[in-house]
Amino acid sequence: MSWRQATREEIYRYYAEVFPSYVDELPSFITATGPKQYALAFREPHPVRKDGVPDKDFIRRDTWQTNTSGERTTAAFQEFDDVLEFIRHPARNDPLGRSNFALADPDLLDKPDPCPDAVYYALDHWERPWVLLVDIDAKDIARNRAADTVSEDVDDRDDDTLLNAAGILNAAPKGYPYAFEDIERAIEYGFEVRDIFEDDFNAEETMVVYSGQGVHVYLLDTDPAHRYDAKSREVLNDLLQDTYKIPIDPVVTADRRRVARLPYSLHADVCSIVTPIESPNFDVRSATPEVLQS
Repeated sequence: MSWRQATREEIYRYYAEVFPSYVDELPSFITATGPKQYALAFREPHPVRKDGVPDKDFIRRDTWQTNTSGERTTAAFQEFDDVLEFIRHPARNDPLGRSNFALADPDLLDKPDPCPDAVYYALDHWERPWVLLVDIDAKDIARNRAADTVSEDVDDRDDDTLLNAAGILNAAPKGYPYAFEDIERAIEYGFEVRDIFEDDFNAEETMVVYSGQGVHVYLLDTDPAHRYDAKSREVLNDLLQDTYKIPIDPVVTADRRRVARLPYSLHADVCSIVTPIESPNFDVRSATPEVLQS
């Protein structure tokens, strides 16, 4: 099994033909107006309407306009189909409209709409407490494994040197900064975190999502006992890292402005669907949609 980057045409085809069939399966808190923002990353930077402003390869768009008191006034997206149109054609459906900071009209540039390499939503939310997500990345697992494997006699300890010396860069999927065994270990860690949430924190609503290069683990209970502020999230990070020795990205858990990959969106770098999963035995090959298989 090998991995590759999806082509521009494949990405458009995925969001036109495949993603709409998953919209009804999105978690109930992911709606057109619930998350405070949606965000897109582009493979190639795209200009904005205002001259002199750098081209954008990552944009965030608020789901609501607010007044000076921070109260919601006008929704940027009326229904999720509007979000979908923004994903498919970001410049033509930019919520910023004719603002100088909106994406420039492709017709005036003689170039196509920017292509969404990744689709994200904000963990901060208008209608429920700040979503608690733990991120476990195969790249971090591979880096730790390489550091433990490679002799201390190797003077250069930068990531590429370590990964190459440990044979990880040449392991499948070749050329990526991890091996499939690191992804499998990330998934195992994800279910360990889910068990900790359920057993130690009495969580009733959890979710594990294969992110394309690791996992996201959600604790979704909204009762007061599970409303974790920034300080309590730092304590949770310490617990998972120091007590359970799980290699998480602590910034994702504790930063209120973080965004996460949208479930069922496409991780274009590896041609994989960001997939909610039920078992640590999940086969990552099943996450490649048929329209991208070759």
